[in-house]
Amino acid sequence: MRLRPCIDIHDGKVKQIVGSSLRDDKDAPSQNFVSARGAEFFAEIYRKRDLPGGHIILLNPAGTPAYEADAAEARQALAAYPGGMQVGGGIWPENAKAWLDAGASHVIVTSYVFREGRLDKERLHELLAVTGREHLVLDLSCRKDPSGDYVVVTDRWQKKTSLVVNEETLEVLSQDADEFLIHAADVEGKRGGVEEDLVRILGAFAKNSGFPVTYAGGVHALEDLALLKKASGGALDVTVGSALDLFGGDLSLEELEAACR
Repeated sequence: MRLRPCIDIHDGKVKQIVGSSLRDDKDAPSQNFVSARGAEFFAEIYRKRDLPGGHIILLNPAGTPAYEADAAEARQALAAYPGGMQVGGGIWPENAKAWLDAGASHVIVTSYVFREGRLDKERLHELLAVTGREHLVLDLSCRKDPSGDYVVVTDRWQKKTSLVVNEETLEVLSQDADEFLIHAADVEGKRGGVEEDLVRILGAFAKNSGFPVTYAGGVHALEDLALLKKASGGALDVTVGSALDLFGGDLSLEELEAACR
């Protein structure tokens, strides 16, 4: 299990928010932490500790002034850790190459490859023509629906799709990506424990395939990491946000690194 660091940017500031509170029709999401430091500061920490493969997520809608402020912060973070971090949020074919040229190892995509609630393979292949499979991460962040299935949610986790996250889906989509990033959106930022049923699904796929999958959502104590390891057979990587002391939480980066090892 590898620790994958994160930098979430909203309104041009590094923040940790409650994922389910992010709504375009609200003034502001529920915030666990707002940093007085820029994204470059955190990227430099991750670089010095040799923690590659983390992600920078731009949380404002593309095409807005707030998104441009997010993007400026993201570019500074990529300059501080070139090749060490991925970037997601508002990615489409026209800007994907620019992000890779700015130092991102991968671009992370969800919303662009869905249309009217369904996966659009034509759009996915348009994006692959720009990035190549080796630079593309599919974000399949999801919520549990009333049937008990986990379904992908897009547009900052506001729109439900018809795509169910299961081993079959993951196997098919792994042919068109280098990694998966999957937030359990219902528990993201709440520091109340991991989504164990989802972890088991992701862990079974990752263990059987060897394909890299990063889980995010709900980790708030070392016990959560132990549960994550047990439920996934140690096959998943993990991201910790709000619980990290860098973002106002109680867990130190050092002890998280040690626990993952």
